[in-house]
Amino acid sequence: MPRELPQDHFCPWREEAEELKAEVSRIGGEVDTLKGQLAALQRHVFGRRAEKLPTVASELRGDGADTTAARAEAAKKKRQQRAAQKAEEAPSREIRHAVPAEERYCAACGSEALKPLGQGRTSVLYEHLPARFERQVHVQEVLACTCGRGVVTAPPPARVVDRGEYGPGFIAHVVTSKCADAMPLHRLAQRVERSGVPMSRSTLTDLFHQSASVLLPLSQHLLQCIASADVVWADETPLRVLDVKKTKLGYLWTFLTQNEEGQWLIGYRFSMGRASKTPKEVLGGTAGALVVDAYTGYNAVPLPKGRVRVGCWAHVRRRFFDALATAPEAREALDFILELYRVEAQARDADMVRTAAHRELRQLHSAPVLARPHVWLETQAPRHLPKSPLGQAISYVLKQWEALTRFVENERLPLDNNRAEAALRKAALGRKNFLFVGHEAAGENLAGLYALVATCEANGVNPEEYLADVLLRVQTHPNSRIDELLPHEWRRRRTADPPAAPLQPSL
Repeated sequence: MPRELPQDHFCPWREEAEELKAEVSRIGGEVDTLKGQLAALQRHVFGRRAEKLPTVASELRGDGADTTAARAEAAKKKRQQRAAQKAEEAPSREIRHAVPAEERYCAACGSEALKPLGQGRTSVLYEHLPARFERQVHVQEVLACTCGRGVVTAPPPARVVDRGEYGPGFIAHVVTSKCADAMPLHRLAQRVERSGVPMSRSTLTDLFHQSASVLLPLSQHLLQCIASADVVWADETPLRVLDVKKTKLGYLWTFLTQNEEGQWLIGYRFSMGRASKTPKEVLGGTAGALVVDAYTGYNAVPLPKGRVRVGCWAHVRRRFFDALATAPEAREALDFILELYRVEAQARDADMVRTAAHRELRQLHSAPVLARPHVWLETQAPRHLPKSPLGQAISYVLKQWEALTRFVENERLPLDNNRAEAALRKAALGRKNFLFVGHEAAGENLAGLYALVATCEANGVNPEEYLADVLLRVQTHPNSRIDELLPHEWRRRRTADPPAAPLQPSL
């Protein structure tokens, strides 16, 4: 019989074997991670659209009973309805075409006794009328008394800035072009010059920052309204800031909420770092829920006694989709997540979103669904290396499981943070077009104007019309009624009390 070694026996080869085993495990995890990253990169750069992450809506439609022809017909009908609505809103002008004098006779009998037949033939033609800028020369009437001691002068035109040469409509166009259309100011300056107005980029830059200063009370109050809401979405994206011979990294943060009437309020803040300072400044000391991804920079808001953190299932879905290339079993997790979104689609179709019936639907269908993936995750976790794509996805879910399941008990909580990500898309487009902001103060001004323009667009308000009006009114409006000038309230008041038609001069 082989002689048993004592417990304290030292074998160098056994220690080396254990070290080699650990090293092989580490290298294997890194290889799996690199394989996953390579597959994701190849799919993103070279893959067909079908190989990219499909939307939840497309997957829900694909596994239903609808055929491709039915879906195409529904999409066509929706486009037609949208086009009809836009056509009604577009300004129109009737142009009448008379029959030429040489053709005003009957081809059958030669008679010229013709009379109108009905209303005539009608057709629609869309035409582009180039926008124009004009130089307005305002002449103020001055009246003098015959006594020689009194003079009366007509009031001057309203100006956004004292002695400024540019009206509120012009400034509103500059802000909208950059914040809504992501147009760099140097391109806008070229377009203005083509219209016959001498213009430089520095002048437009000054106007942009002056408007941000004038509208600062509105953008600040908008952020305060968002911070007082019960449910707040948040996200952030990098934005370059010009520095000496280089750029440094800043961040644009978005905070948004939806009020009881279904109107969206969208705010932004700019900072030179990604630390928790900005979320804490905006939401610190407030109560409710905070819908975010797993970034730890938001930990300062829920702790120690703050908002309840709510997770994002869209981020979870992306991680498991990326793991498919190296671990096909990730498809089971994607199927679980799709069932959660199917419940939300049922609530939307039944028009019960954010109601007590919505909460009951979640507890009846979503809660049992969540029990299955949790068991599956705990079973799969030991089978995959922690640094492999699927191992990282499983760890991501388990670490924030409580935050991901809170939506079941509260119908006001969403399933994901997609709304906040969508609020940053315009900023991402601007980042590609104008690359960077000049300094920190410029980033703060951009964030304030982004907030007002984004809230306008989210509530169906024309940002140019809105800005042209409030740029003048905000300077004299009572601060106690500043709510009236926020985009959603501005639209409601305009709808309830349409502006009176301008008085026509007497002849």
